[in-house]
Amino acid sequence: MRIIKWIIKKILFLIIMVCAIGGICLMTLNNHVVNSEKDNIVSVITGSKTEFTRAEKQAIHDIDPQCAIVLGAGIIDDETPTPMLRDRLDAGILLYKNGLVSKLLLTGDNGTSEHNEIHVMLNYTIDAGIPEEDIYCDHAGFSTYDSMYRAKEIFQVNRAVIVTQTYHEYRSLYNAEKMGIKCVGVSSDQEKYSGQPVRELREILARVKDYFKCMIKPAATLGGDIISLIESGVATHGE
Repeated sequence: MRIIKWIIKKILFLIIMVCAIGGICLMTLNNHVVNSEKDNIVSVITGSKTEFTRAEKQAIHDIDPQCAIVLGAGIIDDETPTPMLRDRLDAGILLYKNGLVSKLLLTGDNGTSEHNEIHVMLNYTIDAGIPEEDIYCDHAGFSTYDSMYRAKEIFQVNRAVIVTQTYHEYRSLYNAEKMGIKCVGVSSDQEKYSGQPVRELREILARVKDYFKCMIKPAATLGGDIISLIESGVATHGE
């Protein structure tokens, strides 16, 4: 019995050590992603902001962005974005109407007919008065990594403003930079969102996952022909 107890204690000790080391590694990589990108968030939109400060405008002008990349965040039904997605779209629209970007690249999950983020995102931006030819749609943005990979490889984006919420901004900027996109972030935090604590925890794991993906750089889930941002975006809208 003493031997069995000794073995059990050793096993428990090893499990605790492995978990502790794993946790340290997890948080180290998470902090690396966050600290690498926190200074690249040049504006945080809260409330009903309608103008950018001179410093914010200058930071965006300095990279001469080809577009704002607006990342998907789910839909309620086939006509209604979630509050998170609506706020991201409003931030992208604000950038366009302030003359800080001349194109919007909407990227989201259009994997099934029942879940067509792009349809909702496109209609929302058109209804807000953005010219159709200045809106480009990536229907295969199944993940943050895929969205940035395809922005670079399919849409040939080299410089961009990334639009998403702050908690997600660090990973989005990190992915974009590792793809060779010079970028700054405009965070869309107009309100508090339900379920955010769980979302924040999941994001830690997602940052670590994308850290390794960016080291290997696997191809996105779907490829495709090159799409020029110089030409009209209407051809990317789909049916």
